[in-house]
Amino acid sequence: MTYQEVLENAQGNMGPCKACPVCNGRACRSTMPGPGAKGYGDTAIRNFEEWKKIRINMDTLCENFTPDTSFDFFGYSMKYPIFAGPVGAVNLHYGDLMDDVAYNDILVSGCAEAGILAFTGDGTNPAVMQAASKAIANVGGKAVPTVKPWDVNTLEEKFALVRASGCFAVAMDVDAAGLPFLQNLNPPAGSKTVDELREIIKASGKPFIVKGIMTVKGAKKALEAGASAIIVSNHGGRVLDQCPATAEVLPEIADAVGDRMLILVDGGIRDGVDVFKALALGADGVVCARPYVTAVYGGKQEGVKAYTQKLGKELADTMKMCGTPDLASITRECVR
Repeated sequence: MTYQEVLENAQGNMGPCKACPVCNGRACRSTMPGPGAKGYGDTAIRNFEEWKKIRINMDTLCENFTPDTSFDFFGYSMKYPIFAGPVGAVNLHYGDLMDDVAYNDILVSGCAEAGILAFTGDGTNPAVMQAASKAIANVGGKAVPTVKPWDVNTLEEKFALVRASGCFAVAMDVDAAGLPFLQNLNPPAGSKTVDELREIIKASGKPFIVKGIMTVKGAKKALEAGASAIIVSNHGGRVLDQCPATAEVLPEIADAVGDRMLILVDGGIRDGVDVFKALALGADGVVCARPYVTAVYGGKQEGVKAYTQKLGKELADTMKMCGTPDLASITRECVR
């Protein structure tokens, strides 16, 4: 199955999402519920456009080589430094073709078969996390469960499922604090202090990834709390309008904490050239969410594999043309 076939199959099957050939945030803008972003939709559009402003420095005066795109993630060797991002309430935002349980099952298995890892979503329905845990266990723990910033008692229940999944890392999307369904809960959910996050990380018993970091200050707080990794993310523009793009803040965050923790980045990354740019600006790996929704709706596991192969080939081609034989060779001087 080609990626073009995936797109064609997805079109008309994704509710308000049009499965655009290029997912740039413009066609859906402020469509929520739906695939869009909050307010004017400015943040999602900016995420995409800022990557395109970065230029690649070509260099073919080097030895001939086959690019090594492999990436070590907490001891697990991935084929590419690429993750599928966590997505929740797919039936609300993308139509009734499938629910979160079916979506996570397809995404997790498809990514495992493609040699990468998926982050699974979480929601108010306990069945979502329960099913995600089973899906991860079915592939030998080769995925990363993502929990919302719930209260302590709810997190205790979630972490029991995390441990049962056999995963080797867990994530929390702290940027989800801005989602409507987390507002006014009792006991309260949402933003966490450094001390609260430190206790959460200890309770998880796993290498912990904090998603939703957009400032150097926030990255240092996550490091202080004991996080093993962060995801530079503004939740795809879905929680705060007129926020900076992730490409704009990534270099300063990488400079501040990149030697002490793993750094992933999401937001508007759509092709393998974008992946190369993100690595050059200091990320260790990238996370793509919306395009993998299209891949699942358009081709299920085969769609996931087709999109992953597309990204991987584009990354390898860029590495070849820039004289970078492995990921460690991709540095700031590779872009302008």
